[in-house]
Amino acid sequence: MFGLFNKKTSTLVGVDIGSSAVKLVVLSRDKRDILLDSYAVVGLPPAVIVDGHIQELGVVADAIEKGVKICGSKLNNAITSVPSSAVIIKHLDLSNAFSEAELEDQIKIEADQFIPYPLDEVAIDFEVQSVHPVNPDLNKILLVACRNNDVLQREASVNSAGLKCDIVDVDTFAIERLLSFVNKDELAGDELVASIDIGASTMTLNVMHQGAIIYNREQGFGSNELTNSIHVQCGMSVEEVEQSFRLNEISMEIEAMLIEPFRDTIVQQISRSLQFYYSSNVQNQLAKIYLSGGCSSIKGLVELLEEELGIRVELTNPFTNMRVQAKINKDRLNKDAPVLVKACGLALRFFDE
Repeated sequence: MFGLFNKKTSTLVGVDIGSSAVKLVVLSRDKRDILLDSYAVVGLPPAVIVDGHIQELGVVADAIEKGVKICGSKLNNAITSVPSSAVIIKHLDLSNAFSEAELEDQIKIEADQFIPYPLDEVAIDFEVQSVHPVNPDLNKILLVACRNNDVLQREASVNSAGLKCDIVDVDTFAIERLLSFVNKDELAGDELVASIDIGASTMTLNVMHQGAIIYNREQGFGSNELTNSIHVQCGMSVEEVEQSFRLNEISMEIEAMLIEPFRDTIVQQISRSLQFYYSSNVQNQLAKIYLSGGCSSIKGLVELLEEELGIRVELTNPFTNMRVQAKINKDRLNKDAPVLVKACGLALRFFDE
């Protein structure tokens, strides 16, 4: 069991380990309000994370430790996640006559039928969600399975940075949690909305209905392509390029020569991803797209997507319904907000009812 459904402990820091950076978000509660106490974005060298797998654990741990220092808070308990591509999720209907021990044994029997690895190589966790709506003798159960190594690497990276990794979540669950927090009323309706995250190496489409993800697709495309183009053609180091993006200091020449054509490529890639969605068994039209990730704030991208797709598009601001501590630079936060979506969704795990 890998701790996804552990009970809540003290205040958590959400740690999102991405392919080009680690992101930390620290939240607390003041009466009924949730506060953003601090956050950090720390870059990672190339090839430290490959296809979602950590190649250099010490480098990742050092980046997380640096992020903790930037946050300037005494942090203890943390939550991180594994990418959805590394996880198998199944919904089961099982008898409610099982005792807790019997249920765990039955879960392993069920898991052995669809997990393509020996069970001793797999971390498994499950949660009894509700009574079956049609048959009251059955319980609806969510089962999550992941290779042990993927869980242990991320847990070790967090622990080696001086934190205690209490929970290993799944990226998709963090997205569900965050979007439900940002706009609960909209997601509770019958319309379908999508979350599109443009990461450094992967673009992820999640389609949600009534707050739950019903479709997920990843494709190999991300901001690394733009970063490498600027690096090669303009003689800037990768670190300089990424820093220039964060500080919004890209020259007009680079913007016209490289960024605007890449913006068109983003639109093409998103259109392609949506075509796969519409060609699946789920044919319903999307009502809105929430956009996040490092490239999402490229000038004019939201407007171009709305024009091309005929769908409302909104940059995801995970802190919309939060108070922000006075010490945080608001201008910098507005620029960083789209890359903090997963980290914030992870930190919100502590406030789940």
